[in-house]
Amino acid sequence: MACGGPSGRGHRGVPHTADLRIEAWAPSREACIAEAVAALVESFADTSGVRRARTVGWDVPPGPDEDLLVAVLDEVIFRLEVEGDIVLGAGFGPADGGGLAARLTVGDVVEATAVGAVPKAVSLHGLRFGADPDSGVWSCAVTVDV
Repeated sequence: MACGGPSGRGHRGVPHTADLRIEAWAPSREACIAEAVAALVESFADTSGVRRARTVGWDVPPGPDEDLLVAVLDEVIFRLEVEGDIVLGAGFGPADGGGLAARLTVGDVVEATAVGAVPKAVSLHGLRFGADPDSGVWSCAVTVDV
């Protein structure tokens, strides 16, 4: 799985023993997190036939950038496991104090087609998230337990 284009943003899955490894990149912190969400969802589901049910918003508390990324991916997994929601789109903006204003468009997971193992948790091992000091492009690499 690889997705990218002229916008300077994209994501891909990387082979990893017994787990899922995703990488994402974008011009901003918020866009990079959105790409990571897309990579996570695409790793286990084809959502092309899923109808949009609603949009869910919440504030991600301020913290280090890595913590924000993990909090968002954990929320995607939580919604999948507990609410039966599958994320169809994600948008993020800066919030007061360095947090994020998050909006997820979700649908019913039963309408999705399984294409891979369902994620269980985000691993902190090998977590990387930040901006390149030269180009300013944000990138992340995350291992997900499946």
